Amino acid sequence: MKLLFATSNLNKAKEIAALVPKKYELLTLHDLNLTEEIPETANTLEGNALQKSNYIIEHFSHDCFADDTGLEITALNNEPGVRSARYAGEDRSDENNMEKVLNKLSGEKDRSARFRTVISLELNGKTFQFEGIVNGTIRTQKSGSNGFGYDPIFEPENCGKTFAQMTITKKNRYSHRARAFAKMIAFLENQ
Repeated sequence: MKLLFATSNLNKAKEIAALVPKKYELLTLHDLNLTEEIPETANTLEGNALQKSNYIIEHFSHDCFADDTGLEITALNNEPGVRSARYAGEDRSDENNMEKVLNKLSGEKDRSARFRTVISLELNGKTFQFEGIVNGTIRTQKSGSNGFGYDPIFEPENCGKTFAQMTITKKNRYSHRARAFAKMIAFLENQ
């Protein structure tokens, strides 16, 4: 069975590829020759994931799954949340987004946070959603060079390392995206 992941983010694709059972073939937007960005204009992770999966159905008539992920920081009223990828505004980049978080948390004692992923699966004309959450803390400085996004400043609970200090295999033991994906695979296995 072919699973189309509605993403052009190669880092996300690598993480998911490491989790795909052998009986599935993982495809991405590159396999559809889709280079334009799919709009993400919803106010929730659920809405953005649904918007991306619906886009593929409308334009390609292809069952697929899409995700949206947000970093929710307690002391910042759950910012950056749905705006995680665009947190630094026009100058958005992983580095600028992290710097904005670190600056806003400067001197803050409560550094608790969580990553939350929502996957929207379009299958046989129906939509299903799956959520994965990992709790943790925001470090005071970046550590590690693996991963992407906020990985160098996020340390999952009971781990002692940031996501950026882990291999993909180790990160997938804790990851919000891996947890949501595992729920989706369990659902597919029971279809």
